[in-house]
Amino acid sequence: MEVKLGRIASVKFGLGGYQDSQIGLSFTLEGQGWGVGDFYGGWSTSIDSKGAQWTEADRNARYAETLRYLNKLLVEAKKEDVNGLRGIPVEVTFDRNILKSWRILTEVL
Repeated sequence: MEVKLGRIASVKFGLGGYQDSQIGLSFTLEGQGWGVGDFYGGWSTSIDSKGAQWTEADRNARYAETLRYLNKLLVEAKKEDVNGLRGIPVEVTFDRNILKSWRILTEVL
């Protein structure tokens, strides 16, 4: 595991994720000499749940989780809206070159 310091270079709430068929938060995290994308959300209503391994209740729960996650980030960053997250310092954990997790560096805000 390797921990790197960086910032939220960009953040967007809207369509994104797998083939832009999900709705949620898209992040670009970057530091000195590195950058990585991350997405947090669920399947868009443009995707039919018939035959899927998830239900409409699962989709609704994921939507709620996404908004709770956004709320957590806004509180930690002391910001009022998603656009305010741009430039916020983060700590990013990689396993080799795979993004494992990241968090807002609340201790420096």
